[in-house]
Amino acid sequence: MDATFQIAELPPSRGLGWLVEAFALFRRKPFAWIGLCTGWLLITLMLLQIPLIGPAIANFIQPVFFASFAIAAFRQVAGEPVLMGDLFSGFRRNVRSLVLLGAILLIAELAILILMWFLGMPALSAEDGQVKISEYFESLKGKEWILFVGFILSALVKGAFWFAPPLIAFHDMQTAQAMRWSVFAAISNLGAMVTYGALLVFFMFVAVIPWGLGLLVVIPVMVISTFIGYREVFQAGRAPLTSEAPE
Repeated sequence: MDATFQIAELPPSRGLGWLVEAFALFRRKPFAWIGLCTGWLLITLMLLQIPLIGPAIANFIQPVFFASFAIAAFRQVAGEPVLMGDLFSGFRRNVRSLVLLGAILLIAELAILILMWFLGMPALSAEDGQVKISEYFESLKGKEWILFVGFILSALVKGAFWFAPPLIAFHDMQTAQAMRWSVFAAISNLGAMVTYGALLVFFMFVAVIPWGLGLLVVIPVMVISTFIGYREVFQAGRAPLTSEAPE
C-alpha cells in the first residue's frame, strides 16, 4: 500500500459524529437527498423483479450508487447543488472496479448464507407458489443463534469494505487496493465503526416504528455518512463538516 496515504485513528465517539454531521448535510437539502435515495431504491427494486440476472445486477451496482452518494455529498460540501443526475455520477468514475467490488460482496454474502445452511438454517420453501411464513418462523425456533451469526458476519464484511466505494471513486483505485485500504482503515477505527454500526441499527429500528416514515431521514443520513466517515478517516486534519459546510 502507498505509504504516503495516511489514515486517521479516531475515538469511538466519532461514530456518532459521522451520523450527526450526515444529518446536518441532509437537513440543508432534504428533498434532494430523499429524491436520490428514492431513485436508488426504486431502481434496485425493479432490478430485483427481473428473473435470474436482475438480483445479480442489483448487487453488482450497489457500490456504484454509494460512490454516487459520496460524490453528491462532496458536491454539496463544495457549495454545488445536489441534483437527481448525481445518482448516476458513480457510473462515470472507475465503474469497472466498483462493479467488481459489488460482485465480491455478493460472493461473500452467498458464502455466509451457505455457512448458515450448513449450521442448520432451514431453507425457505414454497408450496403451490406460496411461502408459508408462519411455518418457517416455527422452524426457526431454537436456531435464532444462526441468524445472529449470519448478521455478525454480514456486518463484518460490510464494515470491512465500507470505505471502498469512495476510495475507488475519488482515488481511482483498483478494487483490491481499495479493499485493502478499507480493511486497514476499519481496523484502525474499530471503536468508531462499532459505535456507528450499533447506532445505525438502532436508528433504523426506531425509524420503522411510525409507519416507516423515519426511513425518509435515516436512509439519506446513512448514505451521506459513508462520505463523512471516508473524509475524516482519509483526510486527516480536516475540521468537522458541521463547522465548515456551506448553508
